Amino acid sequence: MKEGWIRISDIEKYYGRKGNLTKAIDRVSFEVERGEFMAIMGPSGSGKTTLLNLISTIDSTSAGHIWFKNQDITVMKNKDLAEFRKKNLGFVFQNYNLLDTLTIEENILIALIMNETKKREAIKRTVSLEKMLGIYNVRNKYPYEVSGGQKQRCACARAMANNPSLILADEPTGALDSHSSQMLMETLTQMNDELNATILMVTHDAFSASYTKRILFLKDGKIFHQLYRGNKDRRVFLNEIYNVLSMSEVGDKNVR
Repeated sequence: MKEGWIRISDIEKYYGRKGNLTKAIDRVSFEVERGEFMAIMGPSGSGKTTLLNLISTIDSTSAGHIWFKNQDITVMKNKDLAEFRKKNLGFVFQNYNLLDTLTIEENILIALIMNETKKREAIKRTVSLEKMLGIYNVRNKYPYEVSGGQKQRCACARAMANNPSLILADEPTGALDSHSSQMLMETLTQMNDELNATILMVTHDAFSASYTKRILFLKDGKIFHQLYRGNKDRRVFLNEIYNVLSMSEVGDKNVR
């Protein structure tokens, strides 16, 4: 494998004090290639959200290093980290994190405006994303006037607005019904295929994970298994995911 777009090397994360330490992440190492669509799976308490927080610099490592395009982000100062997140990362959260006082279009535009994009370019980029993600017809509505699936696709458009190097998605289908979950995963797949977006997604849901190209399985803060989809049909890949979950007793199978 070539040197990764993102390299995670022997990272650890501890919480608490001496005598009462909890090891949330235990010497985890892996690489993410540019244009990959990867999932991290594991039961509650496995460390998957902590791992995502470390990669996103929301939290700091106790040990180890994270290289982002050959830049060690674990040694950066807070001021530099804020600028790093602004320029390189896009986020999709389970609860959407949209502003109810802004329209769907304004929620996307604000990400570009905060990045000092010129108005004409910002509008052009926003409309392009709205059309691609199927929310152009609701662009003038407010978040509380549209469905959960439409809100999450708006969140995806906002995440992609500034062409981030990496999109981090934390349980993005957690608040959606089955139909909306399928539409969202198809949206993320489209972003990965057509825009070459690099996506790292945390999920407990096998159905959602089956849309990705690679899955890391986490347990007790360690990676214990991984699956590559390759050229397999998604349903075949889904059965493989279920087999790993069943054999390892990682978590419940979410059948849709």
